[in-house]
Amino acid sequence: MVSSKARVQKKAQANAPAHTKRKMLSAHLSKDLAEKYGKRTARVCKGDTVAVLRGDEDVRGIEGKVLEVFTKTGRVSIEGITIKQADGTAVARPIHASNLVITKLNLEDPLRGEALKKKEAAE
Repeated sequence: MVSSKARVQKKAQANAPAHTKRKMLSAHLSKDLAEKYGKRTARVCKGDTVAVLRGDEDVRGIEGKVLEVFTKTGRVSIEGITIKQADGTAVARPIHASNLVITKLNLEDPLRGEALKKKEAAE
């Protein structure tokens, strides 16, 4: 049974093995992609185009390509979303994958395309 305590969930997520953390990096697909592939979610990969649904007002609604994926923290850096450091330099702002919607998939990897179509073929 999974605990309902936030601190226990946070600890389990932080101490999870790499293969489990990989699965935590998934985001919802847009309505057209969900209909096309028959899946609701997919793992966020570098090169995908995503839209930010939740977060601060200055970030919400922005759409851009994924530049980097941080598996350890479950966050993603998106082009066009930056924060200023104390010295004034702009640095990519990491956003949690659960706050995103994938609007366009990067299908350069043939294995990814096959994995998405597996559900379609099963039906």
